Order: sequence, then C-alpha cells, then structure tokens
Amino acid sequence: MTATIKTLVFMRFTLAILWILTAWASIFGDYQFGLDTLNTAGIAGRVADLLINSGAGLDLIIGIWVLTGRLALWCYRVQMLTVVGYTLLLSYMAPEFWLHPFGPLSKNLPIIALLLIGYQTEKAKR
Repeated sequence: MTATIKTLVFMRFTLAILWILTAWASIFGDYQFGLDTLNTAGIAGRVADLLINSGAGLDLIIGIWVLTGRLALWCYRVQMLTVVGYTLLLSYMAPEFWLHPFGPLSKNLPIIALLLIGYQTEKAKR
C-alpha cells in the first residue's frame, strides 16, 4: 500500500470517527446545548428533539457508511451536502460560532477541503 493510499484510508477513518463521535455527543453529550442552540431560532419542544435525534442518526449513518467504503462518490457528496447544510443552518441560528475559540463552524472549511480531496481522488480512480 503506497503512502498516498495509506493517507486516504487514514483520512476516511478519521472522517468516520468524526461523524460517529458527533452523533454520540449530540445525544449523550450536552443535549441541552443543542436544545438551547435551536431555541435561538425559535425551535423548541418535540421539534427540537426530533431535529437533534434526526441529525445524530444521520451523522451515525454517514459515519458507518464512510467506514464501509461503498459508493464512495455518493458518500462524499452526502457528506459535503450535510456539512454545508449544517454550516448554513448554524450560521443563521448562531453566527457567533464562526468566532468561537473552539471553531465549531470554522472547522467545517478544512473538512470540506478533505471531502473534496477524497471525492476527486475517488473520481480519478474511475
């Protein structure tokens, strides 16, 4: 296995872990933080619970999908759409996250770059 292939496998693995840990943190971490963030956009109650749980479910499914390596081009597309969607929603609900010291939104920029690299690499193999 060449260094480039090892790097791509490592990249895919780390992305899968990111998705899976995000799913876990959404449910078992600071659930109230998610509720409070949604509340800033006027979303509360059962709808907020549904959005948090649905988002966590989507994150978990994506993480497992990434680990399988199947339908990789589609997987990269779904990841990019999800990251862009989450970024746009959070930019509306909590724009201050762009300047947060832990970078909950700014971290999405290099993640999108990694996804584009993975997508282009997969596409070039075909």
